[in-house]
Amino acid sequence: MASKRLRSKRRFFAAPPRDVEDVVGAGLCTGCGMCASIAVPAISMGINIEGNMRPLVESEVAAGKSEQIIAVCPGVSVQGPGRPEGSTVHAIWGPIREIHRSWSREPLVRHKAAAGGTLTALGRYLLTSGRVHAVLHVRADDRKPWLTTSTISRTPDEVLRGAQSRYGPSSPLVDVHRLLDQGKRFAVIAKPCDISALRALGRADARVERLIPYMLTIFCGGVPSAHIAKAVIRHHGIDEMNVALYRFRGEGWPGPLRVQTRDGTVYDLPYPGAWYMGKFGYEIQFRCKVCPDTVGEVADVSVPDGWILQNGKRLYAEAPGTNVAVVRTPAGQELLHAAVHAGYLEISPVSVEEIEQMHTNHHRKAAAPAALFALRLMGQRTIKAFGYRTLDSLKRAGLRGTFQEFAGTVRRVLTGENREHLI
Repeated sequence: MASKRLRSKRRFFAAPPRDVEDVVGAGLCTGCGMCASIAVPAISMGINIEGNMRPLVESEVAAGKSEQIIAVCPGVSVQGPGRPEGSTVHAIWGPIREIHRSWSREPLVRHKAAAGGTLTALGRYLLTSGRVHAVLHVRADDRKPWLTTSTISRTPDEVLRGAQSRYGPSSPLVDVHRLLDQGKRFAVIAKPCDISALRALGRADARVERLIPYMLTIFCGGVPSAHIAKAVIRHHGIDEMNVALYRFRGEGWPGPLRVQTRDGTVYDLPYPGAWYMGKFGYEIQFRCKVCPDTVGEVADVSVPDGWILQNGKRLYAEAPGTNVAVVRTPAGQELLHAAVHAGYLEISPVSVEEIEQMHTNHHRKAAAPAALFALRLMGQRTIKAFGYRTLDSLKRAGLRGTFQEFAGTVRRVLTGENREHLI
């Protein structure tokens, strides 16, 4: 009888991951690059056969490094903010100290950016004011502009060069330890899962709190495969090696999906009818489908699009870009108002109800605990998630939403969607 109970327990609790191969194989890798930062040069990052950014283990990982990686990997565990004092805590949007519509007061920044240029403006302000020596973020790859690369900006103009959305795989954290070792203060602008990895690193490395005073993020709709960008290029009949510019959106709001060849020929697709909502689809990596934090709850400020609404629906017509600034922490609150005071940002009122209508795709986040439970029930490796108000979330999701997320995860496991390859 005891041995039967033991076998049952083994089926219910999958063995914890030992290394990055286990995380990737279970479909739980986010592609953040933290493992490569810890174990350079043994681990690097690249695009795998599924079109996702994944670690490449090129040589034996030094003793103790695998344990460090597993301790901070957002494909293994994430810790939410709980209920911080001074914040209103929403079942979906998390802790909110303040919310505003926001946009850059520099017309060029506002036009070039994905929406209102709020994150770009904050990065530029942080460098101009001397609050940080560098900003770690991402930008288009110079050689293959449909791909995205980590970058370190040390001037406001370099921050602007990296503006605009990057709807594809990226590894912004590959340079984190290099910057920490330099001992200079820097800010990070990255995806919510990347910020979770940084917060986890901060619990083990005291330098993080001292040297990374600001962590800024977006609302994340999930990371699509690099194959989608290549499908757009093929749609236009272009040789990918002839692509000089690939802009997912921006240069207006929302701006077209633009591909430009080396001879200057431009091919545009409108935002609503292009890859995001139309024929090219928006298939995202498995880890994103079970993510408990798509809205960046552990960042200092989360900055999604501030869609203009008409009869409760968001409009896609070109307009001056706006964001929403969701302030999470005292550091984020002070930063936002300092940037406004310095003339980098403009803010105006917005309500939680408006955010509900702007970002309906994030409502499914409330049922994320059901997805994680489904993985556990099927004996699959799953993410350990703490501090994300499980009961409140499931109440918000309701029985139907909870069942749909549970059943969808079961289906994905049965069809092997969670199985993935290393580079």
